[in-house]
Amino acid sequence: MSTPPPSATRPPRLAPLAKLPIFVGLAGRRVVMIGGGEPVVWKAELLAAAGASVDIYAPEPHPDLAALAGSSPGLALHARAWTPDDLPGAVLVVADEEDAAEADRIRDAARARGLLLNVIDRPDFCDFQFGTIVNRSPVVIGIMTDGAAPILGQAIRRRIEAVLPASLASWSRSAKDFRARLRALLPGRSERRLFWERFVDAAFTSPVPEAGQPAELERLAGSVPAAPTGRLGEVVIVGAGPGDPELLTLKAMRELQAADVIVYDRLVTPEVLELARREARRIHVGKEGHGASCRQEDISALLVDLALAGERVVRLKGGDPSIFGRSGEEIAACEEAGVPVRVVPGITTASAAAASLNLSLTHRDHAQRLQFVTGHDRHGELPSSLDYAALAGSRSTLVVYMARRTASRLAARLIAEGMPSGTPAVALADVSRPGQVAVRTDLAGLLGGVPLPERRPVLILIGEAVGGRSAVPPSRGADAPRVTGVAARLREPA
Repeated sequence: MSTPPPSATRPPRLAPLAKLPIFVGLAGRRVVMIGGGEPVVWKAELLAAAGASVDIYAPEPHPDLAALAGSSPGLALHARAWTPDDLPGAVLVVADEEDAAEADRIRDAARARGLLLNVIDRPDFCDFQFGTIVNRSPVVIGIMTDGAAPILGQAIRRRIEAVLPASLASWSRSAKDFRARLRALLPGRSERRLFWERFVDAAFTSPVPEAGQPAELERLAGSVPAAPTGRLGEVVIVGAGPGDPELLTLKAMRELQAADVIVYDRLVTPEVLELARREARRIHVGKEGHGASCRQEDISALLVDLALAGERVVRLKGGDPSIFGRSGEEIAACEEAGVPVRVVPGITTASAAAASLNLSLTHRDHAQRLQFVTGHDRHGELPSSLDYAALAGSRSTLVVYMARRTASRLAARLIAEGMPSGTPAVALADVSRPGQVAVRTDLAGLLGGVPLPERRPVLILIGEAVGGRSAVPPSRGADAPRVTGVAARLREPA
């Protein structure tokens, strides 16, 4: 088998990060705090909660600092100014200092000793930031806005707090204690992953109290079937939707999070890939229409080989894999090789296009039929096998995929079959993405070569239902707004 060549257009695994989110173990390690204002109180309490040994240097400490130091054995308050000799042995330095010259002096002293510094509310002097915390320890979630909007961080925290059950902390502690036992019970990696998937469901939904959780974990481990010798993987063909990551289905998300390998095409956006399991290997098999591309038979063979090697493979396709996604060939290759294969549908581009335009493709006054067709055959030409007379029929909406190069010839055939040249049409590119483009025209415009977006997949909608405001029937009842009539009917007794 020949492996599909890597593409020069392969997107990066991660979008750029303003800061690297890391979690530092501070138990028993020394942190130096400089300054005694009110902001130091909360930061000192936070560091002590993480197990740090905190030395605070403040000539005039806030009253709450003295109370905190008296009640926390990990905190030591020194009622004097700091000196560079106080820094050796520390791992972090946190300062509350508004004077720029003094903040510079602290930064120089910290960097001379290789220490990371945070000057509270002074991002320009910070090597690291604390962010906002959601605490379900040992599950800890940090939220950072890089100093741009702290209030936004607080709002995000509130929303996360609302969906994470308080019992998640106890489930996490139980799981941490169970890890060594789990390796003995389930030595195989795939079995352990299945266990953790079931554990997640229990952690979010089960009311089992903490004392009963170890027994519940034993039960979950016992419910995982043993993998046969020479474990066979599987292929899951997943629809990535048109590009907007918010249009990804929950089921697709779960498959991405469980994948060993992700084989994806050029229509899958980096934002969708961001939602996948970080450890999953990614293989780009992007196919460019009428240009250099991976052969379909090579892609199918790759999926089979990976699954036969025991991998859980997600074949990620733009849109819906069952609509002009050539998933049939991949399914057939898997079935022929005895590889388990499943399909997770996605939102097809036509649905997203209609939603972006606030259109109904089957508006009852204009369309009783919806037709999906491809705009080119395997040679890049207008398909000769299409029933153009049926496509040109009245009271229907025609959705044409991949028709940028053949739009003019398609319009000519439809007009020749009796479709009026003034029939509305909309050509869209980058549907649901920030750069979405929509070109409104009609069949005559398509015939005349109206400019369409270049180098991007183009979807064309044709029919009276896509005519914008003209597709909306007039209000019924000239004397009153339409909503009033609806409300009146709703008030009528049954």
